[in-house]
Amino acid sequence: MSDLNQQLLNFNQNQNFNYDDFYVSNSNYFAFKLIETWPKWEKNIVNIYGEKYSGKSHLAEIFKQKYKALKFTENQLNDKLFKSLKLHENLILENFKNNIDEKLIYSLFNLVDQDNKYLIINSNIPLTKMSFKLSDLSSRAKNCILAEIKAPDDDLIFALILKNFSDMQIKIEKRLIDYIVKRIDRSYRKISNFIYKVDEISLKKKKSININIIKNLL
Repeated sequence: MSDLNQQLLNFNQNQNFNYDDFYVSNSNYFAFKLIETWPKWEKNIVNIYGEKYSGKSHLAEIFKQKYKALKFTENQLNDKLFKSLKLHENLILENFKNNIDEKLIYSLFNLVDQDNKYLIINSNIPLTKMSFKLSDLSSRAKNCILAEIKAPDDDLIFALILKNFSDMQIKIEKRLIDYIVKRIDRSYRKISNFIYKVDEISLKKKKSININIIKNLL
């Protein structure tokens, strides 16, 4: 499998969002490449979308650290914040769900266009599938670069499990990881739940991880 010099985020509570801890695979290559190739984007607004735990926040943090971006949520969008946005070239709207006044989002799009800024919007679903009431906003959303983080492939699942178990100091044989990779659901949420349960068994029940435990959890 690919070299583990770049591994996706830890699922545990002490998440590590460092550059070297992001594992690049076919599932997330396009989104990662956009971060790497800034500012050579075809458009100024990028929408990175995918399932929860898929690494969107990790990529956003890499972008923030690398290019001094300002990160905020939709709940923080107000007149005071807009003044701060003008002072930054790179912006990140984290975990967007369109639960606020759409005029604020439209104003954000206008600010990016008029001041030639760069904006990353992270969301679980693409902007093009959100039900915007403002027709102008719906039209603008279709003019963004869409970067989907797809369901994890085998290499990525292997890296996720290996990295998280290593961080938790859980020893597990490679053959058992291979067994998990072949049988676990291709879902970041399911993988996260699985890792959490293994950690729980290891800590609370003080049991070594064997094939029977893995079979029961799967």
